[in-house]
Amino acid sequence: MSRQPVILCFGDSNTHGTPPMRTVTDLERFPAESRWPGVVRIILGTRARIVEEAQPGRTTIYDDPTGGGDRSGLTALRIALESHRPIDCIVLMLGTNDLHARFNVSAWVISRNIQQLVLKIKQMPCGPIPGKLPKILLVAPPPVLETSFAAEALEGATEKSRQLAKYYAQVADETEVEFFDAGTVISVDPLDGLHFSAESHVALGQAISERLGEILGLDDGWRQFGRQTRAETRTAVQGEKA
Repeated sequence: MSRQPVILCFGDSNTHGTPPMRTVTDLERFPAESRWPGVVRIILGTRARIVEEAQPGRTTIYDDPTGGGDRSGLTALRIALESHRPIDCIVLMLGTNDLHARFNVSAWVISRNIQQLVLKIKQMPCGPIPGKLPKILLVAPPPVLETSFAAEALEGATEKSRQLAKYYAQVADETEVEFFDAGTVISVDPLDGLHFSAESHVALGQAISERLGEILGLDDGWRQFGRQTRAETRTAVQGEKA
């Protein structure tokens, strides 16, 4: 029996599935089938195994004691790669939490931070077979909004976040990995200016499924299925809930 490709989705609360928040104490989470990695799982079916590795508040490289500590994506990444290998593809979407004013870093610096994670993947023996690297899909998160309870913490973040896609694309080109700009298909919910609505999770899951089909060379039938409309994808998601 042939082995299923393993796809690791590594990210922060927007991969974890945190809904738009009214207060900082909200701890809700979208159901597994409603989160964008779950949408990918539904679309790709048995053609791949989807692993979710996400943490609310996760940054690229900062432990962030103010945010609870132990939030460095670079530290967590090594553990995830060793835990889930062999891995065929890693979808990497981080950087939103680096925009917090307390870090006081530019969009360019955030892109250099994410580059460290890309290079760490390339250094680790975690590919599908010995000597082969996993594919990497670097995803630039959509721009944030300075609204609601998070406005003060995100002072200046909106303008910086609009530059992330440009710099992430440069990192992808320099490190020879795949790139996708999430801001081309979704936007953050204005309720908190940080998180994705359920509709946006469906749209992002659909778009990433299409890219994964291309990157991993999944057969034409599944590529075509990956191009289904948002309404069709929502129907599939609702079927999973039932």
